[in-house]
Amino acid sequence: MTPKKPNEAIWSTSLDRRQLLKQLGIAGSLMAFGGPSRWAEVLAADPSSSNSATGEIPRRALGNTGVQVSALCFGGAHWGRIQDDADAIRLLHAAIDAGVNFLDNAWEYNGGRSEELMGKALQGRRQQVVLMTKVCSHGRNKQVAMQQLEDSLRRLKTDYLDLWQIHEVVYEDDPDRHFVPNGGAEALLEAKQQGKVRFIGFTGHKHPQIHLKMLAHEFPFDTCQMPLNVFDSTYRSFERDVLPVLTQRGIAALGMKSLTGNAEPIKQGIVTPEEAIRYVLSLPIASLVSGIDSPQVLRQNLDIVRRFTPMTLAEMDGLRTRVGRYAMDGRYELFKSTNRYDGRIGRDQHGIS
Repeated sequence: MTPKKPNEAIWSTSLDRRQLLKQLGIAGSLMAFGGPSRWAEVLAADPSSSNSATGEIPRRALGNTGVQVSALCFGGAHWGRIQDDADAIRLLHAAIDAGVNFLDNAWEYNGGRSEELMGKALQGRRQQVVLMTKVCSHGRNKQVAMQQLEDSLRRLKTDYLDLWQIHEVVYEDDPDRHFVPNGGAEALLEAKQQGKVRFIGFTGHKHPQIHLKMLAHEFPFDTCQMPLNVFDSTYRSFERDVLPVLTQRGIAALGMKSLTGNAEPIKQGIVTPEEAIRYVLSLPIASLVSGIDSPQVLRQNLDIVRRFTPMTLAEMDGLRTRVGRYAMDGRYELFKSTNRYDGRIGRDQHGIS
């Protein structure tokens, strides 16, 4: 099956200065020799990295795919908990109308409701967005994964996905489970060969070493999603250990949990939403997945992203230092050290109640 061609505006291959640096490999070199901080320094000095003058949502390259995605990605988990369908659909439409063109979802979110609701919302708008969902086989075989793909396509009312990612690679043996013969990795390739997905990736929130184990397979991942926030650089850091590898290899980094998943540091006044989001957007990522469950949260995040200017190296270092004493023990990133944030289906596959 040949998927319908997406909107040309999404698939634009024109490169601004920042994207050209990435295509030439300079960004990878900067990350290799100076880490994320060196990239932030270059980004801050580049006026083209910000759309604050125009008030538009910035677009960034999705790795080496040739696709442009909004720097803010609309998360499907929190959104799918909105009780009234009409309210949820209005919220997603408002985000798309504001310039958000990248949408996140997963087969298991809210028992499938998130995908079903998004499918309803995208009627007549499918070609305006880059649609991502995730397979939740959690180490089961290719047949389970491919059946979930059919479920997702049906719920989302589409005949193709722009991005299909393995969801929640969080247990030590998960990489081995996904890369066994007839496993999840084979499902990604088969789906891509069938034209049902354009790009493939994986996600996880537990430990950078698990991500590196996935990447060690030299598999043709297009994307990789991981927690990135100002606390991360001090504790089991994806920013320091995984982000440079992705940038060198041209794999699009997708950030999540910029507010640590439950916004406790915001509620306690340790950081502001703008500091938290601006910090992550100053890293070499393609997009930041954001949980949006109300018009208030949408307006807040849109305002921050529209006014975004990259942090300087000094600003980033200062913010890390300021929160350092709260970050060292991982108290605000319990998704890294406990299973209370792991999905039920994944826990079941590992015999964890």
